[in-house]
Amino acid sequence: MTAATPTTDDQRIHLIVLFGGQSAEHDVSCTTAAHVLKAADPAKYRITPIGIGRDGSWRVATAALAALAEGPHALPGVLDAEGSAIEPTAAITPSPGVVTVVVPLLHGPLGEDGTVQGMLELADLAYVGSGVLGSAVAMDKAMAKEVAAAHGLPQARHISLRADLRGPGTPAHLANSLGLPVFVKPANMGSSVGVSKAKTVEALNDALDLAFAYDEWAVIEEAIVGREIEVAVLGNLQPRASVPGEIVPGAEFYDYADKYVDTGSQALIPAPLTPAQTEQVRALALRAYSALRCEGLSRVDFFFEEHGRGFLLNEVNTMPGFTPISMYPKLWIASGVEYHDLIDELVQLAIERHGRRRRNTAH
Repeated sequence: MTAATPTTDDQRIHLIVLFGGQSAEHDVSCTTAAHVLKAADPAKYRITPIGIGRDGSWRVATAALAALAEGPHALPGVLDAEGSAIEPTAAITPSPGVVTVVVPLLHGPLGEDGTVQGMLELADLAYVGSGVLGSAVAMDKAMAKEVAAAHGLPQARHISLRADLRGPGTPAHLANSLGLPVFVKPANMGSSVGVSKAKTVEALNDALDLAFAYDEWAVIEEAIVGREIEVAVLGNLQPRASVPGEIVPGAEFYDYADKYVDTGSQALIPAPLTPAQTEQVRALALRAYSALRCEGLSRVDFFFEEHGRGFLLNEVNTMPGFTPISMYPKLWIASGVEYHDLIDELVQLAIERHGRRRRNTAH
């Protein structure tokens, strides 16, 4: 019997927690997983942590398992993705008579983009978060913006560019089209990895180099002078929105270090908005969540031009971080849902959707 297989006389839900991964957000995932494991109720869940290495290898995280046996207090602040090697098919094979839910705490490509979700669908397993389509569309910022535009959601002006279509005059053309400064982002990356703010044509050229180091598509956006507002959404067919929060960046923009390393940024929860503005941004968050086919959870980010165009959709993150300074759990705590209750609800949402999809696909 592998470490990933529970005995059938254990009536707890078997949580398989996937973390690590091959993207540039590997470390963020390892931190997220540590906090989820600490908060999951051992009376309700039997937990198997599976680390995915930067090389793509799957391993039962033996150090995390040993710490769990001692109690949540023994878990480190960051999980180690090393351990006993296991084949992915063995790691996600459900046991008869045991309710199994996979929690894919994977950020970025090869984890949050529908790839792992597709594997879990083939394995006939319930899993937390959006399905294949919602995960893939939301991960690809260029495609997400097309879908949002088709649904009439307000956005900043932007241009999507594929690396092989870039020419010598591209930076100047982008600057003339969007003005300066602009933000340049890899289309399929999160946590602000590879994002630059370019104030000159030369800097824009360098920013494209950086973005294309992470992805073959880049999104170039006009720089918005406005506030950064975020809303957490939770649910499947009838999702609900949290109170909005506002990020006041410690750096020039809310970058990777601001999110996960430094403490210079400030989170205002609830965001200082009027009641009408609060309801408007919550309604927009639900519209975006539905348009991108999200399920389970997402954090929906906006820019707010208070004396201009109002709320502009920035992006939808289908697997937001759960670190101590992450906005998603903090927004729900402020909305009356405690951290451990949030985990419980996400697990139940995964079970509900899995049952519904099996009914819809049964022959």
